[in-house]
Amino acid sequence: MSASKQHWEQVFTSKSSREVSWTQEYPSTSMELIESFKLPKSSALIDIGGGDSKLVDALLAKGYSDITVLDISKKALDRAQKRLGDQVQKVKWIVSDINDFKPQRDYAIWHDRAAFHFLTQKEDIHHYTQNVSSHVSSALIVGTFSLAGPKKCSGLPITQYSCEAMIENFAKHFQPLECRQENHTTPFNTVQNFTFSRFLKKG
Repeated sequence: MSASKQHWEQVFTSKSSREVSWTQEYPSTSMELIESFKLPKSSALIDIGGGDSKLVDALLAKGYSDITVLDISKKALDRAQKRLGDQVQKVKWIVSDINDFKPQRDYAIWHDRAAFHFLTQKEDIHHYTQNVSSHVSSALIVGTFSLAGPKKCSGLPITQYSCEAMIENFAKHFQPLECRQENHTTPFNTVQNFTFSRFLKKG
């Protein structure tokens, strides 16, 4: 087991959703950005680093029918699956480090809230960007800590992004449609500033 996987399995074994900073009762920004593309509800959608996020619940409630959730932590996905109950069969679940992920299909919508920013090495960022460029057919949504946000998350270093840096990273294959800074209030009432960007595949 890699050190990264060991870290996240420990986090999701030892802490409840109310004890981690990224928890949202309802993922309003993510849902707004996903729905803004007005793609069919049958479009293939993947949530990168989805863990036990309630985005999958919100997507199912809105009628999305081809959802994949990827996370490095099996414990995190187990928690989401337990919460979903009978609906668990409607979702595809992938346990993988994003650095090792080799998509077996294309996705119309690729959503990532706070997984991409854990990539701090140039080769890992390049690999991620290549994956996205090769396997996303329409919509790309990425949320990271901004330059005004934390420098670490869950004790790990992260890469902060301005709108300009985010756009530059994906500009070769994606047209930027929107970039915004937004505050997230954690379950323990601290504030984290995020950069959220949405892109449309060129061509």
